[in-house]
This record gives sequence, structure tokens and C-alpha cells, in this order.
Amino acid sequence: MKKKGNIYVTEPSLPDLEEYTELLKTIWESKQITNNGELHKRFEQELQQYLNVKHISLFSNGTLALMTALKALRITGEVITTPYSFVATTHSLHWNGIKPVFCDINPHDGNINPDKIEALITPQTTAIMPVHVYGNPCDNEKIQRIADVYGLKIIYDAAHAFGVEKGNESILNWGDLSVLSFHATKTFNTVEGGAIVTKDEKLKKRLDYFKNFGFANETTVIGYGINAKMNELISAYGLLQLHDVDKNIILRKEKTQLYRQLLQNIKGIRLLDEMEDVRYNYTYFPVFIENKQFGKSRDSVYEELKQNGIYARRYFYPLISDFPAYRGLPSAQKEHLPEAGNMARQVLCLPLYADLENRSIERIVEIIRRNAETTK
Repeated sequence: MKKKGNIYVTEPSLPDLEEYTELLKTIWESKQITNNGELHKRFEQELQQYLNVKHISLFSNGTLALMTALKALRITGEVITTPYSFVATTHSLHWNGIKPVFCDINPHDGNINPDKIEALITPQTTAIMPVHVYGNPCDNEKIQRIADVYGLKIIYDAAHAFGVEKGNESILNWGDLSVLSFHATKTFNTVEGGAIVTKDEKLKKRLDYFKNFGFANETTVIGYGINAKMNELISAYGLLQLHDVDKNIILRKEKTQLYRQLLQNIKGIRLLDEMEDVRYNYTYFPVFIENKQFGKSRDSVYEELKQNGIYARRYFYPLISDFPAYRGLPSAQKEHLPEAGNMARQVLCLPLYADLENRSIERIVEIIRRNAETTK
């Protein structure tokens, strides 16, 4: 239970309870609570329209969506990915019997560095799995050129990228598949949930089969499917959330702009630049504390905030490559991932959500500023 007065890194936006109750009544009347019900179908259609994508398949969570995306594309062998992400990115590979190969990142956006990918390709490489970290679009043009030359698939982990556009185009249309997360920590949430975006109608059907045990019809199973369906109660929740998501993004943008304004003159605090032609969703607000200039470590600031009832998060620390399950891999060695290691040591995601009060932001920044001043 959240302690009253504390400020957490995020707080979910919830739909209107009365409106949700009305939709629940329709479920009770129909008695269909799962298996591609009417609200599920409607949610998929409205999501496709909102996100400006051709096909979307809903899932019960983003991790199962990642696992199913890899299975549907028949990915095997090795996949080049980033160590700077939530661990589900790499876990989805492991659960498919695929070896992750870690590539270093760019410090200006936290994304996989395309210039480092080609050297990691082997005869066993079948795909690239980049992550749009913090909703920052990857360098899709470079990544796609590499994939085309070597005949590789691209699966984008787009967990942070709901609604993000570059040049008025949804970045979810990039690559072969894009995988979304609707977890409660995201700008758009369905409590738990996820989706896969594809441009291929046949692949959309294949995804739908795989998330329902592999059933193509009542008596035919086409493959080793799992149970990853989204149910009607969550679909109803998602439909209502979709109506308010633009308002939430606007509010998050305002909070982000206030943070940027208040933090701009604190020495040793680095912020990521925003691209001019990108529509962001403002899911996270990461700052990077450069020890030598700031005078204190990231962890000391993290603890100071916590002592004041402010619970920031170190997204993403440690690196996935530092976890025991992966650190024995040759590509996981620290000397191969200097930029990722540096960002992981410096990052601190400050609280950001639609209902966060401006005075709370001012208080958070004042604590950070006070820490910087005590080192001078």
C-alpha cells in the first residue's frame, strides 16, 4: 500500500469508475468474458485507428507479446539487442531458446548504437531487437539497412513508445513487428496488457493463433501456442483509457517542461535532448547525474530523495548484461558496453505522471539542487 504523502516514480491514470461500471454491465449481460469478445474486437479497432497502424493483436502483457513475436517470426540462433532495458526484453529471447548478443548504446538517446551492430553479426544471427528507450525513436534507417543486407528480421521492443511518431509517422510501423506494453507504469495502461503491431495480415492471424494455444479452429492446432489473450474486462478498461490518453500526454508534457526549466542550470545534471520532429508520450523523465561535475553519486541523490518520501527509480540499473543469468556471455563483458555501463551508473528517473503537482516537482528539484550546492 502506498504511504500517504509519498511521491512515487509513477501513478497510473485510471478511467472513470462509473463509465467502467457501465461497460462491465454489458459484459455481465453477454456472459462472454474472454476469447475475442465484442469489447476486445472494438478495442483492437480503436487502437489501430488511434495509433495509425495496419494491424494490432492484443495480449495479456508485453512480455508474452515479445515471446510470441519471436515465435511467430521463427527466430532462432542469436539476436542482437541492448543491455539497457527492462529485463523482459532479454528474457523473451531466453524463453525461446535464443542467445542474446548485447550491443552498446548511444549516450544521447539510450538506444542501441547501429554503428556497433554489424561487427556482432555471425552466421547464427537471425534478428535485431532494439528498444525505443524512454520513447526515443531508434535510428530505424540505419538498422533497417543492416537488416536488409544480412537478411535479418527486426522486432522493436516498443514498450515505451505508445503513440510516438516521427515525422508524423508512427514508429510502430517500423521493422517486422513492434511490441507494446500497457503495464500500469506506462502513459497508456490497461493494468497489465500488451500488443503486437504488424503490417502483414497473414502474420496478424498467425499471432492471434499463437496467443490462443495455437488453435486455428475448433480442431486444428497450427503450432506451439500459449495462452496470452486479453480478456473483456481489461479490453473495457482499455477502451476508456484510450479516450483520455491525449489529455494525459499533454499533462505529462507540461510536467516535463517544468522539470527541464528548473533543472537546466544545475551543474552535473544531464538531460536527453528531444528531437524536433518527434511526438513523444512522456512516459519517463530520466536525468543523468555526472559524479565529477555534480559532486555526489547518483545513489546518494536517490537515497536523499527516498529519505524525503520521494521514490525515484534507476531505470535501467543494473544492466541486463550484469545479471547472473547473462553476465557469462562474451557480449556481456563490461569492456564491450562502456556507454551502457556509464548511463546505468548515472540514470535516475524522477516522478512523472499526469496528476503530479507542480509544487512536488519544485520540491524534488530543490532537493537535487541542495545536494549539488553542498558539494561546492
